[in-house]
Amino acid sequence: MEIGHANNIDTPNLRRPDYYINRQPSQIDFNFRVLHQAKNNNVPLLERLKFLCISCTNLDEFFEVRMSGLKTVELKKTGPIGLERKTTRKVLQEVYGKVRSLVVEQYRVLNYELIPELENSGIRFLRQKYWNKQQQCWLEKYFKTEIVPVLSPATFVPTRSIPRVLNKSLNLIISFQEHDAFGRFKQIAIIEVPRSLPDLVQLPTKLHGTGGADFVLLTSIIHAFVNQLFVDRFIQGCHQFRLTRNSDFYLDPEKTGDIVTALEGGLLESRYGEAVRLETDYGFPEELAECLLDNFGLNRVNHYQENGPVDLGRLLAVYDMVDDCTLKYPPFTPAMPVSLNQREDIFEVISKKDILLHHPFQSFSPVLDFLYRAAIDPNVVAIKQTLYRVGGANSPMVERLVQAAKAGKEVSVMIELRARFDEAVNIELADQLQAAGVKVFYGAVGYKTHCKMLLVVRREGERLRRYTHLGTGNYHAGTARVYSDYGLLTANDQIGQDVDELFRRITSLTNSSITSLTKAPDLKLLFQSPFNLRDKLLELIKRETAYSASGRSGHIIAKINALVEPDVIRALFEASIAGVRVDLIVRGICCLRPNLPIVSENIYVRSIVGRFLEHSRCYYFQNNDDEEVFCASADWMDRSLDRRIEVMYPVLDHTIKKRIIRDLHTYLADNSEAWLLKSDGTYQQLTAENNLEAVSAQSTLLSELYA
Repeated sequence: MEIGHANNIDTPNLRRPDYYINRQPSQIDFNFRVLHQAKNNNVPLLERLKFLCISCTNLDEFFEVRMSGLKTVELKKTGPIGLERKTTRKVLQEVYGKVRSLVVEQYRVLNYELIPELENSGIRFLRQKYWNKQQQCWLEKYFKTEIVPVLSPATFVPTRSIPRVLNKSLNLIISFQEHDAFGRFKQIAIIEVPRSLPDLVQLPTKLHGTGGADFVLLTSIIHAFVNQLFVDRFIQGCHQFRLTRNSDFYLDPEKTGDIVTALEGGLLESRYGEAVRLETDYGFPEELAECLLDNFGLNRVNHYQENGPVDLGRLLAVYDMVDDCTLKYPPFTPAMPVSLNQREDIFEVISKKDILLHHPFQSFSPVLDFLYRAAIDPNVVAIKQTLYRVGGANSPMVERLVQAAKAGKEVSVMIELRARFDEAVNIELADQLQAAGVKVFYGAVGYKTHCKMLLVVRREGERLRRYTHLGTGNYHAGTARVYSDYGLLTANDQIGQDVDELFRRITSLTNSSITSLTKAPDLKLLFQSPFNLRDKLLELIKRETAYSASGRSGHIIAKINALVEPDVIRALFEASIAGVRVDLIVRGICCLRPNLPIVSENIYVRSIVGRFLEHSRCYYFQNNDDEEVFCASADWMDRSLDRRIEVMYPVLDHTIKKRIIRDLHTYLADNSEAWLLKSDGTYQQLTAENNLEAVSAQSTLLSELYA
């Protein structure tokens, strides 16, 4: 059978459930790949600890958003869900199994790999039974002077509702020896571990004298001296627990009059949303566990007893507290494009040719400089920008926007208040910008504005010229040092006009529904969801399919964070059947099952997990050897194409296009940090075999530091 000729093939039913992978288990699998970095001896030790902590915080978010959503669907008793048509109960069973395996492995890695190796490197987490007399005295003083003043123990009767427990707060539960006639605890106390205090306390050097660094968990200190809080009671036990709640809240577009007020109310309520997970320490008494589960409306399957300190994410503090460069990745200085090293006016440079930035290998400072120059240039008349995650009110981007507004520029900012887990920060940011005279907009109710655009309008002689920055990632100087993203600086007039039109459309939708638009924006080069981005993607994929079906070669490469959208997946199946080679670099969730006979045997899926978080979205189409490359803010997901305002833009400069294509092939050559998705849904890590040279895409890009 010749794959290249689709007419010779009976096209299979592309809706068959066994052609797809459920997104929830796929997301857990990504965390296993992150955790694997904590076991990788080629990774510096403190970086391995960081990967362990990242896998834990990722799991927190999974429970706060995904698990709570699954439980809600289960309560509605709907039929099969997802592309693979599994029942919610079946998906939950699979997820629970994977999560338990992940948690067990996290603590195994901590207890049997990282802690012994950290101790060998002089970094010790001291348990109470190993404190000497001097350490005991110092910690007791610390407890009395630093901890006791901020503690607020709450005592309650177990047969009644317990005090409200904040989402993801770490707590100690204290049981007393008094029991009622039925052998039950008469009273129990709960102490919320203060978030205002450091999770780890470093002992003074004089208290160990052996070199290195000794750390004590804040919970260990409270546990050791908790009896001083209840001097008239006999304490039977003191244990850790942590509750995870549903943090995903919905704003009804029909009932939302003021999105800021609605969000503030939703944020407050989300701190005490429906409970979805109870974590306890390993020796947690069964009677206390049953008490908590009953009070929080949970059952045993939602209870995770952990073989070590609850909430491993707090161990991440060690990374910044230990100044040992041998235990961390070597520092590097992001490169600056040669065209911007001449200290010419940045507008003059961009007017001559487009500039592509690849963060973190290249510096984010040109983006900041672009905005700074716009703020102080008397010829700049207007600045327009979208902000999704920016890093808070102290962000250098915000400082420059405020500076521009105070200089008399027309500054308009579209802030997405519903950027998950950054809602409160963005509300504060909006207030600060408005106080400085910036025009702030919030976009369409029900649709997140996720595109990344910065437009500067400058008077040059007798005309106004538009300068534009388009990115695949956020305007966040911090994440630009650890997230892999592209940013394009261009003076292309048509792109500038398209961005200007998009801004006008988006800002006209504040506190209204996107359906109020009578038609899609009239754009010439850019494509926008929820209007025509999906259609353009399908058109590009089907064009490759048609070329291959007619006997010519076809090739698609897509680098994205997630692949979920059904129409796109089916189009890729059709392309594969026609003979198109499809290379997908998907960091996280992938619902497409590759390498199936006929249907996807020309599709290859890999995930890159390394020092930097792969975040860029870019798409390549061979197009009968007239290659096309696009960058975007959008992943190939339902939410990105249906419920968000996203932008895809073409790479027009020939040199830049070739550079991105080269980057993509560098990722495809990776045999050190790449994981290949197999047809059974499992991932296999690639290794250099048969004396082949080991290739790490991120290391290669870092060493090249583009010119």
